[in-house]
Amino acid sequence: MKATWICLLSILLLASCGATRPAEVNGLTNKEEKQGWTLLFNGKDFTGWRQYNGNSVPDNWAIEDGTMKVFKAPDARRGQGAGGDLIYFAKKFRNFELSIDWKTEKEANSGIFYNVREEKGRAIYSSAPEVQILDNENASDNKIDSHLAGSLYDMLPANPKTVKPYGEWNTIVICVDNGKVTHTQNGVKVVEYRLWTKGWDRMVENSKFKSFPGFQEGISKEGFIGLQDHGYTVWFRNIKIREL
Repeated sequence: MKATWICLLSILLLASCGATRPAEVNGLTNKEEKQGWTLLFNGKDFTGWRQYNGNSVPDNWAIEDGTMKVFKAPDARRGQGAGGDLIYFAKKFRNFELSIDWKTEKEANSGIFYNVREEKGRAIYSSAPEVQILDNENASDNKIDSHLAGSLYDMLPANPKTVKPYGEWNTIVICVDNGKVTHTQNGVKVVEYRLWTKGWDRMVENSKFKSFPGFQEGISKEGFIGLQDHGYTVWFRNIKIREL
């Protein structure tokens, strides 16, 4: 009888383990699936992605060990990029929680954009907020607090102590809910702000974006998710989103 109970307990434990499937790289747990999370990157190819204002994925992007990797294009200057910014074009998002793992090479600089709208003749950053990606310690653009990793670029700084050094994975979670936006970096909320308010307008006016037509016209209420080509090597994985 005792042996029977032991067997039953073992079966229940195994079933319990199956019900709480651990997270896999570029995968979702049972809990995440129930919460409505969706993968934007399958770890194998660029399904759903293409160049901003383009029709395909630029040559300086590659799939490497289950990551999306961007690197300096042969004809680009280091730190300048070659217009190879990507967008997830399969769907526009309005209210959402976006989670992305990223790591950089030494000195690297990049960014994540949201509410992107495509406009011919304009760059991806001309009308979309940017969440900064940076090797805080070694990058040349590390002299201004709001240019450090996790910041709302050139507007609100993130706590630099929350960032891991180049070569190590970081996780950024961007939550947009009816204009209220938070950036959570490696589990710590580092930035909070509201779009389409007088406070937002003041931040724009005090930033490099004050003369950008897209910011003068106003940030879109919805848009694409974008990743920046800045002429450095950066890796992305576990790109997932949950609509609110």
